[in-house]
Amino acid sequence: MQVEVLNTKGKKTGRTVELPEDIFGTEPNDHVIYLAVKQYLAAQRQGTHKVKTRAEVQGASRKLHRQKGTGGSRKGNIRNPLYKGGGTIFGPKPHSYDIKLNRKVKDLAKISALSYKAKENAIVVIEDITLDTPGTKNFMNILGSLKIADKKAMFIMPEGNNNVELSIRNVPSVLGVLLSDINTYDIVNSEVLILTESAAKVFTDEEKAEA
Repeated sequence: MQVEVLNTKGKKTGRTVELPEDIFGTEPNDHVIYLAVKQYLAAQRQGTHKVKTRAEVQGASRKLHRQKGTGGSRKGNIRNPLYKGGGTIFGPKPHSYDIKLNRKVKDLAKISALSYKAKENAIVVIEDITLDTPGTKNFMNILGSLKIADKKAMFIMPEGNNNVELSIRNVPSVLGVLLSDINTYDIVNSEVLILTESAAKVFTDEEKAEA
């Protein structure tokens, strides 16, 4: 899959990058995408929810009145779950929501998500950005030149760049990530993927290394 490399003004540089078909041109598997997104969202849950049982709430343990002869129902102590201030029956307890997925499943999910973006022509390759100083305005100008300033985007870099990362941080519609940290949820949650030229070439280099 050939993709034109654009400069920061949104113009073609005359260079192209070959994105491997076995990553960006496969038949997407919706089910593994669902599993990967489910795992990601589950991992965001803290699982610290907790309520008190009748053994933990405050209150005397004496029996409220004798068992028989009152004409009323049988009653235990005031911590009974049926009373206001009593314990909770079968309430939530702290636990982990983590879901285990095999590495091959997670890799297939990422490949499927990337293939969807390729089919939707939602991948932009831009020349490597070098900023002398952090500047959100400068980065917004670049997005405007690419005509994606109003879209939710994921900006993918091959390695950390402090000035670029600081420039992206204040743009709520753009998520800046390293290539090694991309995940299925962020890919699916973005309307456009912006790959720097160096990041795009990593895919080609890895394919050549495996060949």
